[in-house]
Amino acid sequence: MATNRTRTLSPPARLALGILGKLIRAGRIERKMTTAELAERAGISRDMLYRVEKGDPRCEIGVVFELAVIVGVTLFEPDVSGLRGLDRQVSDRLSLLPKSIRKPDEEVHDDF
Repeated sequence: MATNRTRTLSPPARLALGILGKLIRAGRIERKMTTAELAERAGISRDMLYRVEKGDPRCEIGVVFELAVIVGVTLFEPDVSGLRGLDRQVSDRLSLLPKSIRKPDEEVHDDF
């Protein structure tokens, strides 16, 4: 049975979502794109675009990233080769870390 809980976001996470939404809106306006044009180009509804621009945390991250790319909002690196380099760096870092994290068993104190 699924419960319908509302996820609480930290203030920095909520602020970051709002900023990204505003950057996407500003990029759309600077490119003189209507909401209908951008939504059509991204393959989403205008309602979804409005939610992204308002920083709604329920929007799919892939949709948000695609909108950012379309309107020219730089997320990590401005070009694909830079992103590939960053991807390699993160993959190298991950290869040095354990594959999974397990909490150690609780130590038994049996000295009476």
